[in-house]
Amino acid sequence: MRAIISGGGTAGHINPALATAGRLAREHGAEILFIGTKKGLESKLVPEAGWDIQYIEVAGLIRRLTLKNFLVIKQFVSAISRCKKIIKEFKPDVVIGTGGYVCAPVLFAAHALKIPTLIHEQNVIPGVTVKLTAKSADSVCISFPETTGYLKPAIAKKCVLTGNPIREEMLVVNKEDARKKLGLDERPFIVSFGGSLGAQTLNNAATTLLNSNFSEQFQFLLGTGQRFYDSVKEAVVNHDASIRIVPYIDNMDTVMAAADLVIGRAGALTVSELCALGKPSILVPSPNVAHDHQTYNAKSVENAGGAKLIPDATLTGEILLATIKDLLSRPENLKAMSEKAKSIGITDGTKRICDAALQLVKDLH
Repeated sequence: MRAIISGGGTAGHINPALATAGRLAREHGAEILFIGTKKGLESKLVPEAGWDIQYIEVAGLIRRLTLKNFLVIKQFVSAISRCKKIIKEFKPDVVIGTGGYVCAPVLFAAHALKIPTLIHEQNVIPGVTVKLTAKSADSVCISFPETTGYLKPAIAKKCVLTGNPIREEMLVVNKEDARKKLGLDERPFIVSFGGSLGAQTLNNAATTLLNSNFSEQFQFLLGTGQRFYDSVKEAVVNHDASIRIVPYIDNMDTVMAAADLVIGRAGALTVSELCALGKPSILVPSPNVAHDHQTYNAKSVENAGGAKLIPDATLTGEILLATIKDLLSRPENLKAMSEKAKSIGITDGTKRICDAALQLVKDLH
């Protein structure tokens, strides 16, 4: 079996692509070729993971009236032609897209050449690329059941609920072992992070929380992001050993396993991991994302009872303190949130995506 995989721009699109490639190669002996751009993060992450990649030139449309979009469209048409050439040379059995504008010309080219195509959407709200390619795609893999409500009925019928790929190392760590490894005592362990870059809103609220008298009731790990580390470290005057502040959490598998409560953004992969692990959470969606999609991701978990959603614009240290006080005062509620998050979690997302791709190949033959 041979597969072309394309997804790029951000790690949120590339990591599912890498996970899918790894399983197809490992479990099914597939030969894999990636298609991406030299400007996207895929140009770094894909070769680092050991995969071959071919490059095309393509850019996303600018969301306002500008003559530059004519150049974007011209480039897009040229990219489809380039993709057709790559596809004819590689002769894939299936072409998989995981989002980002780079995969649109790849999927259109494959469809024109009658190669089965699959597109995967990580968020609740479908992105522009998924909306563009879903009509011609043979299979549309979704990560949240609510996504079908944002697609036309004809497209919703060919949706397959796969969830997002979850890193295998996240699923195998025992909570007791993790807590012992981190040197934790019996008090609740709370983790807060805003991704690799950090989130100032979360850091400011956490600073107020950590400087309060209530901080004696819990243990806390704050991942600030490199750019905020020095200022947060200086602002937190409580130097109790149970409060740990780091620029980046590089042992997330252990930390998440040990956590009793997680505070964070609502990116698709983060939300999917929280649910797969059954972790109660306070989700503060980033306001700086297209179509406010993190809010919809967070609402999916909140509606199931697994999380508390606090908008970024309204989050303060006082609100975070009150929310955590309420949650920790009723341990049975945290347990219920854990169970409800777990009930909507999908732990085998990578397998489901691969199965959907394999089914397309099987149907063709």
